[in-house]
Amino acid sequence: MNLGEAFCIVCGSPPPLFGERMCETCFRKRNILAELPINVNWSRCPRCDLTSLNGRWIEITDEELWHELVETSMKLHGESEGIAIGLETKKVDDRNTLIYLQIGGTICGLEYEENHQMRARKSNAVCLTCSRRDGNYFEATVQLRSSARKLADEEYTVLRATLDELIANLEHDPMFFVTSEGPVTGGYDVVLGSKGLAKSWSRQLVSKFGGQITATSSVVGRKDGADLSRTTLLYRKPGYELGDVVRWREELWRVASWSGEGAILSKVNRKERTGATWRDLEYASVVARMQNHLIIDAVREDASVAEFLNPNNWQMDAVRLAYDHVVGSQLRLARVEGEWVALPLHQADVKK
Repeated sequence: MNLGEAFCIVCGSPPPLFGERMCETCFRKRNILAELPINVNWSRCPRCDLTSLNGRWIEITDEELWHELVETSMKLHGESEGIAIGLETKKVDDRNTLIYLQIGGTICGLEYEENHQMRARKSNAVCLTCSRRDGNYFEATVQLRSSARKLADEEYTVLRATLDELIANLEHDPMFFVTSEGPVTGGYDVVLGSKGLAKSWSRQLVSKFGGQITATSSVVGRKDGADLSRTTLLYRKPGYELGDVVRWREELWRVASWSGEGAILSKVNRKERTGATWRDLEYASVVARMQNHLIIDAVREDASVAEFLNPNNWQMDAVRLAYDHVVGSQLRLARVEGEWVALPLHQADVKK
C-alpha cells in the first residue's frame, strides 16, 4: 500500500471502498438490509372479525395483514434502494403464524439478499363497535311511519334496505351500527349508534321517497363539561309514490317528483304541473298505485279513443287516449272508480 492511497479504516484493505471508507467484507459485517422483531402482536375481535391495525379497527384479509405487519415492523437500512420482498407463511396454531421473508436490495451499490423469520401472535380484543353494541349504546332512533295509509311489510323492508346501502357506501366508522330494531305499533323503529348516520339516512329517505322529518332531542348526561344528547327522528312516508295516481281537489294527478316541502304533481287530463305542500296534500287519496297500472297494446285506435283487450275478462274495452299519446305506442291504464283512464307519460314510467 502506497502512502496517501485510500484504505479501509477497519482492516486497511485497498479500494474499492464503500460507505464510510470500508472494504466490502467489513461493510457487509457492519450493515444489514433489514431488521425485524422476533415476534409481532396483533388483535382481532372474536365477534365481528375486525382487526386492530394502526389504532383502527378494519376489515382486512390475512394475506393483506401479513404484508401490513411486515411493513410496519421492518426497519430498513437508511441508504437501501430497490427493495424487493418475498413472503411465505406457515400457520402453527390458531394464534401463531410464522412469516418467512426473503428481502433483496442494494446498499451503497452492493447487492444484498437476506432471509428473515418473524412470528405473528394473535390475541382477542373486543372492538369499540361490539363493546358498545353489547352495552346497548345508542345515540339516535329513527321512527319509520306513514301518512294517509298503512304501509305494507314489504314497504318497510324497502325503507330499511336503504340504511344498509348507505352504510356500505360510507367510509367505515365504528359508530355506524344498529343497536336494535323491529316493528312497533304504527310503524318500525331503528336504534342507531350514531346521530350523524341517523341524520344522513333520514335525508336519503326524504330525497328518495318524499315525506317529512321531525327531530327531537333529549339530554341524557354530561361528559367533559358537555351535554350528551340522544336524537329521535320521526320519518313520515307519504301514502303515495312517484307515478301513483291521486285524487286531489277533485282532480286526478300523478306524483311527478318530490320537493323540499312537498311534491310536484302533473295533471292526468291535460299538460299542467303544480307544486303542493305536505299540508296541502293531507286530504289527497291514492286511487291507482303505480304497481297496479296496466301496460297494454291497443287493438284499434283513432285520434282520441283506443280499443284494447281487457285481461281481466278478455273482452274489448275502450278508453280515451292521453293528451300526449303517440299512435302505435303502448297504453298505460289505471282503473279509477270502475273506469279505465289512460295516463300521460311520466318520468317514473321510463325508469320502470
